[in-house]
Amino acid sequence: MIRLSGSGAPFAGAVFLILGLSGCGESSLTPPPPPSYSLAATALSPATVTAGSAATSTITVTPANGGTGSLTLSCGGLTGANAPACSFSPNPITVSGNAALSTLTISTTIDTPGGSYAISVTGKEGSGGAPTNGPQSLALTTAAVIQHVVVIFQENRTPDNLFQGLCIPPYGSAGACGTGQDQYDIAQQGTNSAGKTITLAPIDLGTAGTNPQNYDLSHSHTAFVQMFDNGKMDGADLISCSPAAECPPNAHPNPQFMYVNPADVAPYLAMAQQYTFGDRMFQTNQGPSFPAHQFIFSGTSAPSAPGAEYSTYFAAENLVGGSIAGCIATAGTTVTLIGPTGIEVSPGLYPCYDHPAMSDLLDANGVTWRYYTPSAGSIWTAPDALENLCQAETVNGALACTGPDWTSDVIIPGSRVLKDIASRELQQVSWVIPDGAYSDHADISNGSGPSWVASIVNAIGNSSYWANTAILITWDDWGGWYDHVAPKVINDGVSWGSGYVYGFRVPLVVVSPYAKAKYISHTTHDFGSILKFIESTYGLPSLGYSDAYADDLSDCFNLTQTPIVFQTIDAPLEAAHFTDSKEAAIDPDDDDDDE
Repeated sequence: MIRLSGSGAPFAGAVFLILGLSGCGESSLTPPPPPSYSLAATALSPATVTAGSAATSTITVTPANGGTGSLTLSCGGLTGANAPACSFSPNPITVSGNAALSTLTISTTIDTPGGSYAISVTGKEGSGGAPTNGPQSLALTTAAVIQHVVVIFQENRTPDNLFQGLCIPPYGSAGACGTGQDQYDIAQQGTNSAGKTITLAPIDLGTAGTNPQNYDLSHSHTAFVQMFDNGKMDGADLISCSPAAECPPNAHPNPQFMYVNPADVAPYLAMAQQYTFGDRMFQTNQGPSFPAHQFIFSGTSAPSAPGAEYSTYFAAENLVGGSIAGCIATAGTTVTLIGPTGIEVSPGLYPCYDHPAMSDLLDANGVTWRYYTPSAGSIWTAPDALENLCQAETVNGALACTGPDWTSDVIIPGSRVLKDIASRELQQVSWVIPDGAYSDHADISNGSGPSWVASIVNAIGNSSYWANTAILITWDDWGGWYDHVAPKVINDGVSWGSGYVYGFRVPLVVVSPYAKAKYISHTTHDFGSILKFIESTYGLPSLGYSDAYADDLSDCFNLTQTPIVFQTIDAPLEAAHFTDSKEAAIDPDDDDDDE
């Protein structure tokens, strides 16, 4: 007699006594097979679920040899933090001569990691009997849900300039660079306006060392036009350099054709090699920092909302006539505009705009955000140029942003992002803007930018935030440095962005447990791709600007892969250097060479 688990009911089966005569006149007793059961399980539906969803399977228990009673179902193979859970309904399942059914539900939470699970389903009756056909195997794939997006926006670099180390031993290898699918498209030489081939030469990232980077290059719209040269990319040598004492022929021949010493950017190289590197990331605009920061926050630098005056124009340059940006700029401060035909219009407009921004979408849909920045009134602080967000009023004799979003979500100084991560206050979407000292900006940076970025990545990577965060690292403009890849320029006078998109390549590094490991993205991205990724992640509508014409970075991610285990990024400086620094902030508004 076999009993089923917990039921006390036996598998009931008849016993027959069979008598027979052998050829020798002997009799034998042959008992019938004992009562038993078998299991069958339909494939999970759906076979792939997004974290927070469920899949089901129908379990069929078929008795044999008259078995009846009660059977307890169970499943195995669901292990690990926040792993899926299984349940059966009903359970135990009662068998009474005919096949009986139970529904298996595999449930996940929003924190369930991506990956594949091999699930075994079995049963047990009272005396410990197992199904005659053994456990049944099911497969489930889970897709993780990104819950935090961190946009780190550094300054003024191209892939050819900043990531040359990917091609140079011991930081990289020459074979890693080329035009193949698995190679970084980074060039070691370029052509100048005289048709001469110029080999890129090394230079330090900071302002100290044997070959200090103590000059800056123009990265105005005019400089873009010079270097682009109708797609020939041979006009970099025409870009102006300052101060003149540090520019050719005095100190640095071919100052535009430089690459950063790999040793200075080892943390960047390590992240690019471990995670995803985008070598077709273009800044959306064809100009300097002020409009670039509008594009990373709003997808546009248009002064007006759609349909209003100037809505088809873009703020094209940095400040004219003042050193404070945005809606708190001093009277008389303007920014030059550019129209759909690519012609700049002067005089420009006061730099306080009413176009919609990503913050409006986030607020309307209950998605939390913060914008970390070194100062108010900076050309790098995009929210200060948005009228409804800043809400400028006179405070102690000077204009100041006073809006509720500004006071709650614009965080000064930006280094507080490290404290917010440590205290579990990271919001769903964050923009992180550096101080000038660690911005990578020529003639401002002290070379600590890679350590700054690594400190943020390490803080997230070594916390519970790592499980569901995407860190998107890019640079606001090309900085006047040579790059060999021509952007697709729109200048038909009609299409969105005509006259001012797209600009030159900037680097992109995607760091996440679900970034494709050691992957090179050759898909064309721009700042609108970052905005569209945020929209896709949180189910938001489109702003209708650059995001509407961009991809969503989906080729950089595999949300169903086993999450990458974080390894600390080695860097010369630790987070305490930035959180405890007593140095005065370097004001990026000194970036007046952009015009």
